[in-house]
Amino acid sequence: MKMNSNTILITGGSSGIGKGLAEAFHKLGNQVIISSRREEILRSVCTANPGMRYFVMDITDLSSVRNTARKIVEEFPALNCVFNNAGVQQRHDFAAGHSLDDAAMLKVIDANLVGVIRVCAEFIPHLKNQQSATLVNVSSGLAFVPLAMFPVYCATKAAVHSFSISLRHQLKESKVKVIELIPPYVATHLGGGSTPPAGAPQPMPLDDFVAETMSELAGDADELAIGGAKNLLAATGPESVRKIFAGMNR
Repeated sequence: MKMNSNTILITGGSSGIGKGLAEAFHKLGNQVIISSRREEILRSVCTANPGMRYFVMDITDLSSVRNTARKIVEEFPALNCVFNNAGVQQRHDFAAGHSLDDAAMLKVIDANLVGVIRVCAEFIPHLKNQQSATLVNVSSGLAFVPLAMFPVYCATKAAVHSFSISLRHQLKESKVKVIELIPPYVATHLGGGSTPPAGAPQPMPLDDFVAETMSELAGDADELAIGGAKNLLAATGPESVRKIFAGMNR
């Protein structure tokens, strides 16, 4: 991926890894646009990074995605890179005997999977008209080896992995490169700052994650596993997955 002179949209860019990547790309001289549902925080990030722009967009609302996509493309016709980064994480304990919190479950699925699909569908027609373009879908190392306390979250990230493979195939004759960014457990507030169980990997510092991600994005790979996610991605055999899963979920 070209690392400068881009016009880049990063969903979920008001905090966590989205904010970290937005600021890193901004420092390289790219026109960076961030989006999320929280205007106050978006405004604060842009104030701290003069020249960065924001749009309020709720990826769980189709009309919000469509209307905002139209506004972004109209104002920034040079847009050539979209990061599908927004997402949520919640615990779901199916062994506890409680009734399923259907609304909470659907919130995770809608944000982490359906929202990604919505953003892709709305921006791909524009990206296909650029000389070259990049679409980055953020999944997780937990797409490959799940953490049992987050079963729905892990399932949505596995679906993002599968969706990205299909999307890459569909767009192989176009000028749009589809990249899957696979983070490890990163020290952010995702999931409310939950503490991992004994035996689970320790979080990767956000600055380290951003630095390694920027280095990897400068290459040509389609799947970018960062930090400890490399080990999870390597566990492609059933026995390997079982062993790592047992260690993570003690």
